[in-house]
Amino acid sequence: MTARVGKPAPDFEAKAYVKGDVTTVKLADYRGQWVLLYFYPGDFTFV
Repeated sequence: MTARVGKPAPDFEAKAYVKGDVTTVKLADYRGQWVLLYFYPGDFTFV
């Protein structure tokens, strides 16, 4: 499934660092709410 402008985002699960713990978050858990997704790939890499 491809994300499209003006259409609902495809559902997914991802690992996230939340309040000191690594947990799994699901987009479906936020259905009906505004959601801002922020992805920063430089974290947790050994450069």
